[in-house]
Amino acid sequence: MKIKTFTILAFLLAFHSITAQSIFDKWQAVKEFNEVLSQTYPPAKGGDLEPVKIRSEEMMIKAEALLKLDIPAEYRTKSILAFAEKLQLKSKMLHKLVLAKAPDAEILKSVTELNNTFQDIVGIPPAEKK
Repeated sequence: MKIKTFTILAFLLAFHSITAQSIFDKWQAVKEFNEVLSQTYPPAKGGDLEPVKIRSEEMMIKAEALLKLDIPAEYRTKSILAFAEKLQLKSKMLHKLVLAKAPDAEILKSVTELNNTFQDIVGIPPAEKK
């Protein structure tokens, strides 16, 4: 009886681990974009826009990859794809501002909007992504 109980518990734990994977585990392009954003946005909020200025092109390329690379089926929804397109446009705008040497306030506003759009993609529970 103990072996049966242990086997069932082990199965349930393994099943939970598989289903509890986050969007970052399932969608590599999201993970890669997050890595760049997490290294640029927090310093920008603190007033250091240099990481954003240095890596704006990289963010633009990573945002484009969201729509070009494999998108897991559960995230291939109209709303997620729309947010991914919006992210792509906002990243291009940010890069244009950086190239044009726009005022820091404009760059900060743009990277904040980019971050908010990314949070729209990753922050929606899977059930609401449909």
